Amino acid sequence: MRVVFAPDSLKGTATAAEAARALAEGWRSIRPHDEIVLAPMADGGEGTVDAVAAALPAAELRRTRVTGPATAADERDVEARWLLLPPEPDGSRTALVELAEASGLLLLDDLAPLTAHTLGFGQVIAVALAAGADRVLLALGGSCSTDGGAGALRALGVELLDDANAPVPLGNAGLHSLARVDLGTAVAPPVAGALVLSDVDNPLLGSRGAVAVFGSQKGLDVSLAPDAERALDRFATAIDPAGTLAATPGAGAAGGTGFGMLAWGAAVTSGSRAIAEAIGLPESIAGAQLVVTGEGRFDGQSAGGKAPVEVARQARKAGVPCALVAGTIDASPVEVSASRFDVAIALDELAGSTAVAMADPLTWLRAAGERLAAAHGR
Repeated sequence: MRVVFAPDSLKGTATAAEAARALAEGWRSIRPHDEIVLAPMADGGEGTVDAVAAALPAAELRRTRVTGPATAADERDVEARWLLLPPEPDGSRTALVELAEASGLLLLDDLAPLTAHTLGFGQVIAVALAAGADRVLLALGGSCSTDGGAGALRALGVELLDDANAPVPLGNAGLHSLARVDLGTAVAPPVAGALVLSDVDNPLLGSRGAVAVFGSQKGLDVSLAPDAERALDRFATAIDPAGTLAATPGAGAAGGTGFGMLAWGAAVTSGSRAIAEAIGLPESIAGAQLVVTGEGRFDGQSAGGKAPVEVARQARKAGVPCALVAGTIDASPVEVSASRFDVAIALDELAGSTAVAMADPLTWLRAAGERLAAAHGR
C-alpha cells in the first residue's frame, strides 16, 4: 500500500515536515511494510521555505543578509533563507522567496506599525534574480508591516519620491509624503514570471483590506488605523489611479505587499496549489491508496485556499481517498465531507483536550497515524 503524508504545519507547535514524519511513524508502527511518501505542504504562509525544502531535498537552500524590517533607529541586518528549486526539464529554475524570512513579524523585538517595512523582502527577490532564477514564487505570510510592499519595490529599483524628489521614508508613515512613483526604473520580473502565493483574497483597501483585517496584528490600533489606511490609499492612487490593482483579490495580503508585487508585474495565485505543483504532489499521489493531510485548526476559513483542502482536491482528482488530521476541527461532519475528506481525526479529541494536544503534538500525530493505519488492518 502506498500512502502519501502531506500535512501543512500546525502553527506554533509542529512544522509541516515534523507533522508528516510523526504521522508516518505512527502508520509504520502498525503497517511497517507499506510504501510511505513524505510530502509536507504549505499555502504560501510562514514556513513555506521549510516545507518545500523538506519535500524537495534536491532544492538548494541559500542564505543572504538583508535589511531587517525594524525602524531606522533599530535597523539591523538579518539572514534570510530562500530556495532555488531543482531545474525543470527545459533547464529553467524557479526561486521561492518567503517574506517572513526577511520582513517577518518574528524579526521585530517590538511592533512598529508605522515604520516597519518590506525592504529586505525585495532585496532577497533581487538576489534570486541575480542568481539566474527564471521564475519567482513569492510567499507572503507572516508580515510585520503595512507598507503596501513599498519597501520591496524600492529594493527592486522603483523610485518613491516626495515633492522635493527625495526618497520617502520606509514604512507606512512614509507614504504620507509620497508624490510620485516611477515604476520604469524597476528591475523587470523574470522571463517566466513572478507569482504571489496567497491564501487570502482581501483587496488592499476598505473594510476587507490590509489595515482593517490584518492591521491589528501589526500594531495598528483604532487610533492609528485611519491614517494608515490613508497612507495606503495615497500609495495606491500614485501607482494605479483607476484602482484596478488595489481591488484585486490578494492585493491586501501581507500588509498590502500583494499590491506592491502586482504593481511590479507579478500575478496572484493560490499558494497551496502552486506549492502542490512545485513539490510534485500530483505525481506523488498518482498510484497511492491513501493521502493524509492536516493543519492546526480546520474551520470555515480552511476552504478558502488552505493547504489541506488543496491536497484533498488533488487526491479526489486522482481518485484516491483523503484523510484529515487537525489539531482542532471546528466544522460539522457535513462541512468536512464537503471539503472532500473521507475521514477526519482531531488531535484534541484523541488527547482529551486542546491543552494536552498542544503540549505534545508529535505524540498525538503519531497516535493519529496509528489509528488511520489500524483502520486499514495490519
